[in-house]
Amino acid sequence: MYIADRWKDYQVIDCTQGEKLERWGRFILLRPDPQVIWNTKRTAREWKKLNGHYHRSSKGGGQWEFFDLPEEWQIHYQLPGETINGTDKLTFNLKPFSFKHTGLFPEQAANWDWMFDIISREVKKGREIKVLNMFAYTGGATLAAAAAGAKVTHVDASKGMINWAKENAASSGLSEAPIRWLVDDCMKFVEREIRRGNKYHAILMDPPSYGRGPKGELWKLEECIYDLIGKTKEILADDAVFYLLNMYTTGLSPAVMNYMISSAIVPTHGGKVEAADIGLPVRESGLVLPCGSSARWSV
Repeated sequence: MYIADRWKDYQVIDCTQGEKLERWGRFILLRPDPQVIWNTKRTAREWKKLNGHYHRSSKGGGQWEFFDLPEEWQIHYQLPGETINGTDKLTFNLKPFSFKHTGLFPEQAANWDWMFDIISREVKKGREIKVLNMFAYTGGATLAAAAAGAKVTHVDASKGMINWAKENAASSGLSEAPIRWLVDDCMKFVEREIRRGNKYHAILMDPPSYGRGPKGELWKLEECIYDLIGKTKEILADDAVFYLLNMYTTGLSPAVMNYMISSAIVPTHGGKVEAADIGLPVRESGLVLPCGSSARWSV
C-alpha cells in the first residue's frame, strides 16, 4: 500500500460506523466514508470537539452542519526535498463544499512525494521535464511537479477548480511557475495534442467515475478509461519518466489498473508497473484507511 504518512497539518484521528474523524490544521471534521463498514468504540476526545459534520442523506447527497468553522482556511504540506523556488512546502486553501469535500485529497501526498523525487532527479541532470496532469482538480499534483522543476499542463473541465488551483499555486509561491491552466475536456485535449505532435515526459490522471466536460461531454470511467490510456500513450515521449493513474472507483482493483497500464504502455516504452491501494494512517487504531488505488509506471 502507498501510505501518505508525512502529514503534519492533517490526520485521520479515528473511523467507525461509516464516518472518519479528521484534523485539518486546527479544525476537526467528521465526514462519511463508504469504506468504513466496521463498528468500533469512539474513545478519542475529538469526537466531542467537532468544527464541522457532513451528514449523508438516505436519498443521496447530504449537507454540512458547522460548529465554529471558518468559510476558508489553509493547511501546509512539507515537500520531501529541495524545490526550484526556495519554498519547502505547499499551501492549500480549504473550504467545505458540495458532497462532503474540502478541496483536497490528503492521501495523494504519497503520489506527490513519488513524482517529486523522480522529477527532481531528472531536473538536476539538466533535463526539461514536461508534465501533463488531467482531471487535475485543485492542483496538488500540479504544484508538487512544478515545485520539483517541471513544466506542467493542468487540465480540468471545471473553471471553478482551475481558479481554486491557481489560488493554491499563489499561496504556495508558485504563481510564476511554468504552469498552463486549461479548462477542457481531457479526451478532446489529448486528441488535439496527438494531432499537434506534442509530447510529455510524464502523464498523470485522476479520473472520476462519472462526469461531464465543459461542453457537456459525457464521461463514464469503465467505458472511456482504457481508450484514454491508449491515446495518452501517443503523446508520451520516448524518454518519458513516469505515468500515474489514480482511481477511487470501487470495483477497479489495483490488479486491473496494473493490467491496463502494462498492456498499453510497457510494450512501447518498457519500464515497470506497480499498483496498490493508497491510504492514510489512523491515529487511534494504528491501522491504515484505504482511500482508492494508484498504478505507477516508471523507467
